[in-house]
Amino acid sequence: MTALGPVAWPPAPIGTERLVLREPEARDRTAFIELLASPQVHTYLGGPRPRAELEHEVPVGRPGLFVVEHDGAMIGQVTLTKATGHLPQAAGRAELGYLFLPQAWGYGYAAEACAAVLGWFAGAFPGEPVVLATRTANARSMRLAAKLGFTEVERFHAYGAEQWFGMWSPAPGDEHRTHLPLG
Repeated sequence: MTALGPVAWPPAPIGTERLVLREPEARDRTAFIELLASPQVHTYLGGPRPRAELEHEVPVGRPGLFVVEHDGAMIGQVTLTKATGHLPQAAGRAELGYLFLPQAWGYGYAAEACAAVLGWFAGAFPGEPVVLATRTANARSMRLAAKLGFTEVERFHAYGAEQWFGMWSPAPGDEHRTHLPLG
């Protein structure tokens, strides 16, 4: 049993055209600290975490957490876990999350990585939907949700801002999808 249910974790690494999605390793620690302590990354997430707090965390052994690697280096993470209730709308559902280092923004890596994880999920949990929540002010995240095929379920106010809540349902063949069409 894992954070995603009765699916073996970790899965084999997932390869896309440019990326590898894999289980976190001790060598990712520095990149995780940069990611979680970045004010840019956390603009819409309530602010960065203090570095001193992050120094004691080890990023290994977290079911549902995929490291996104490009050219041998971690550039971000994608999470896919059963939501624990931080938002009532997501409780008990598989929820997609993603964070990328600022130097990786604007290259389509988030779309490529998230599409690959959704494809893996569709194969592991046929027919099960995935949810995603983001601030409506986060234009990049809103565009990515649309590109990935999430449809709006509702908008609501939480954490001092308007939030968008969407759902993705796998279509036949999604279990083999590892990238989005270009364009």
